[in-house]
Amino acid sequence: MKTLTTTSNCSVYIFDDNEVLNIGDDQIAVGEPVTFYIGDHNSSNVTLFENVTPPDDWAINKYLYTADNGWELNPNWVEPAT
Repeated sequence: MKTLTTTSNCSVYIFDDNEVLNIGDDQIAVGEPVTFYIGDHNSSNVTLFENVTPPDDWAINKYLYTADNGWELNPNWVEPAT
């Protein structure tokens, strides 16, 4: 798997290893051919980590990821209301 993290290390997307991501200056194109664009993230505000295994309960912003520390629960995470 691979993850995109923000400048605050929050994991915001998880993709299969074989998914093509083209991280550009103004957006991220997902797929080849492109299946969708991520317009609010780009090369200036995300980092791509490959060959990672996300936690079973992964959710957007629930976990932080860094190369040095791996996965850590985001201390600011609040479980969504049901």
